Amino acid sequence: MSGGAPALPAGGLSEARDEAEREALIEAGRLLFARPWDFITAAQRLDHLPAAEGVEVALAGRSNVGKSSLMNALTGRRSLARVSNTPGRTQQLNFFSAGSGLFLVDMPGYGFARAAKAVKEDWQGLMFDYLRGRPNLRRVLLLMDARVETKPSDTAVMELLDKAAVPFQLVLTKTDSVKPGALARRRAEVEGLARTHPAGHPLVLVTSSETGAGIAELRAELAALAPA
Repeated sequence: MSGGAPALPAGGLSEARDEAEREALIEAGRLLFARPWDFITAAQRLDHLPAAEGVEVALAGRSNVGKSSLMNALTGRRSLARVSNTPGRTQQLNFFSAGSGLFLVDMPGYGFARAAKAVKEDWQGLMFDYLRGRPNLRRVLLLMDARVETKPSDTAVMELLDKAAVPFQLVLTKTDSVKPGALARRRAEVEGLARTHPAGHPLVLVTSSETGAGIAELRAELAALAPA
């Protein structure tokens, strides 16, 4: 940033030293997502992936955790990412960009028991191959439903991310449906969980696609990761 504005902390909000740096990150996030975001391409196989350019941040989570709703809330586009009432509908990697060099990647959901076993294995195989082999993947936003306890599939994916050496940040979704006391306990739980994983980011984000809570902070985190 020019004109004497404070430099953006590369580590995002958790490294902001004062309110000025925090406000600079929030403003950078606002500007980043004031751009028109568009769907770029989809990939169902590794050989369908676009060229590894810019910086990619992937969104992962259990089926129906709210990835599409969060993507729409981030970008201000009501139907940029299709919202489905059918868990397990997203079966590919979907790439979105605003031409800033930052790409958001909507990953297939995991943990949907009714999906055919072969399809589930294919999604998870694609996920891991993408995670461990994508040189410009900077972070995974691992979404967790604030209303639901941590599932074995969530911890399995965290272990997978540790193994792939891909930094991940936990994001609680659907927090508008949780009372403050219960939400505080859930947040403390997942913060403790993040600390037990080498790849876990210390800052847990608390969001609601319905009310907009936490969206500015999430945009700020993504702005810190975007190419200069």
